[in-house]
Amino acid sequence: MEIKVFAGTNLGYIPTKEEMDRIGGLTAGVCYLKDKIDNLFHEDEERTKKREKMIKFNGHKSPFDHPSVNLEINDIPKIIAMILNDEQMYTTSEKSARYKKMTLSYEEKEVYEKWLQIFEEEIKKHQKDGNEVWLTDLKIKKLAQENARYLTSIFTPTDMVYTVSYRQLNVIYLKIKKEIEFLENKKDSFSIYLRKALIEFNNQLENLGYIDDKLSFDDKNLVLKLFNRTKSEIKEQFGEAYTLFYYGSFAQLAQAQRHRTLDYTILMGKDNDAIDKIIENPKNENFYLPPILKGAKWEIYWLADCKKMAEKIPQGMMIPIMERGTFENFILKMKERNCTQAQLEIDRQTTISKRKMFTHLLSENPQLAEELKPYLNGSRCTFKDYSCPSPCNFKSGIKGDRII
Repeated sequence: MEIKVFAGTNLGYIPTKEEMDRIGGLTAGVCYLKDKIDNLFHEDEERTKKREKMIKFNGHKSPFDHPSVNLEINDIPKIIAMILNDEQMYTTSEKSARYKKMTLSYEEKEVYEKWLQIFEEEIKKHQKDGNEVWLTDLKIKKLAQENARYLTSIFTPTDMVYTVSYRQLNVIYLKIKKEIEFLENKKDSFSIYLRKALIEFNNQLENLGYIDDKLSFDDKNLVLKLFNRTKSEIKEQFGEAYTLFYYGSFAQLAQAQRHRTLDYTILMGKDNDAIDKIIENPKNENFYLPPILKGAKWEIYWLADCKKMAEKIPQGMMIPIMERGTFENFILKMKERNCTQAQLEIDRQTTISKRKMFTHLLSENPQLAEELKPYLNGSRCTFKDYSCPSPCNFKSGIKGDRII
């Protein structure tokens, strides 16, 4: 066996569309190869172009997934980043509101700064009883930011680096174009804000010069994965493959999307009314309540600010989420998200999900229930098949009953 690099990323180099077309045309030739691959890569350029045009015309698009492009995306609304991160075949690095302050509107900044201070004061009260090693001043600041960002809009701008294949970039462009058309006559706030942001994003993609009418041709009725507008009844199921329903915040969903082996969608309802109804008539249960505030004097003020920010569609808004995947990949999710270092909301939801799954499997698939049983109590550091690279020694975190 011999492994060689035939193409690669070069910092500062911007590939042309013609170069990516050529890689697609060349790699398509491997399927019909009579000679060595290295000889194929040195074939006559006109022969490559002929093959390139042939496969585009025939709808054989996968060879154009070999070339990729690294995108620097600045001031992208958080919801658009979520749309991108719910598609397949990508690598993403995104500025996190868990760790950094974001660029906010005046109204958002006012409530964010207020709650940032409140959370720091409340979390600091837990810096005793042997928690000083884990709960440092810096950690307290980061946890306060993680909680305060729930009040910021899903249209808050962020920055990201996004690496995607040439073909997939065209697929994303196509799906967004269709979403723009779908939202054209919608009058609810979410649809109006979203459509405007999507139009700007696709205009930016067009300016890159990589959009190809053959690669962005809709031959399979493709739509964005993030939004589920199905009218058919979907039921929960548990087994080798599973389907779960629960309410979670936009912030939790953004974290969950990083498990690309699992599938996440927002159940939008008819005409996006799942979100629109909350904006029109916000109730306490429509917003995430950080456990540290539950029953405290601050609870009523937090929910009041959530309602005040409802029109801006805050990241703490609770939305109906459908999660689908395989049993094996759910176990991998537990090894990522059942942890003190993970976002508290997704840590708790993962625990709720695994216990619910176990209850159903006891009667529906006892063998899988036995496989799941060792993961039921505590965080991932209690799992026998997981080795923690940086133990926190945070007792309530290890037990899985922390509130910060």
